[in-house]
Amino acid sequence: MRAIQLEKYGGPEVLKMVELEVPAPAAKEVLIKIEAIGVNYADTARREGQYVIDTPLPFVPGAEVAGTVVEIGSDASRFKKGDKVVTLLGSSRSTGYAEFTVADEKGLIPIPEGVDVKQAVSLPLQGLSAYHILKTMGRIEQGETVLIHAAAGGVGTIAVQLAKLFGASIVIATASTPEKRSLALEMGADAAVDYTQEGWEKEVLQLTGGKGVDVALEMAGGDVFRKTLSCMAPFGRLVIYGVASGEQSRLYPSSLMAQNLSVIGFFLPQIMRKKELYLQSLSELLAFLQNGDIKLTIGGVYPLESAKEVHQMLQGRQTKGKLILVP
Repeated sequence: MRAIQLEKYGGPEVLKMVELEVPAPAAKEVLIKIEAIGVNYADTARREGQYVIDTPLPFVPGAEVAGTVVEIGSDASRFKKGDKVVTLLGSSRSTGYAEFTVADEKGLIPIPEGVDVKQAVSLPLQGLSAYHILKTMGRIEQGETVLIHAAAGGVGTIAVQLAKLFGASIVIATASTPEKRSLALEMGADAAVDYTQEGWEKEVLQLTGGKGVDVALEMAGGDVFRKTLSCMAPFGRLVIYGVASGEQSRLYPSSLMAQNLSVIGFFLPQIMRKKELYLQSLSELLAFLQNGDIKLTIGGVYPLESAKEVHQMLQGRQTKGKLILVP
């Protein structure tokens, strides 16, 4: 089978097309013929050797796939050949950027009728991240105010919609271009702020009447993190789920005390270890999609061999919504 593999860490140029053996499913696994692959910042961090956990070499990136079950392990019983499924891959044997992969049947979700594979693959990583950042870690409550950075991205566009579904009274989006801010407003944001402009944090405070935001989603790091912290309301929760700028921030814990602030880290694989929580929340997201409660923004669909160029676009902030590879 064709697959994209890296044998050393580095820029997009280390992604190479190779021929690998089609993997055989273990007892409780299935073999999936991949039809759509989600591209995420986690994939670029893996490629650079900067991921939260170690990335062994050689490595086939990609954790988010949708496709058709074509082979069943000897002890697998939940699915049959021909079933359409979506999943997040967790095994060291998984091959996401490829034509086939093996996956544990416990982590598979059937794709509902009326939802195609490209829509389905747009949900697991970014949809689950948005869901659990807001609900599980951010503990969003009815009537609260939410600040969402990079609101035109894959996580951001879903988070804007979920924040409203979960009862937020005001959703403030940030994005770098007029086009991206317009998209955030289309998704349901009440206001959109240009975070590349000096003093954006003062604009956020003005939009909240000086109170600050109750929940903030932050994945840039550096100066954006520091300024976001200054936008928080008393008892506010700032959830960190990435460092896209590559710049770590220094935090003085005593600075959180006066307003009872919380700074919370989020790493999706920890959610996946709680299978019931993972399966319940992904099923809920697919139901939202099926019922029309959330809309997905697909920023582009590209052939598998374009993985290098897609990584360049993603890291160059040249995209909005979800990027998808197809074998």
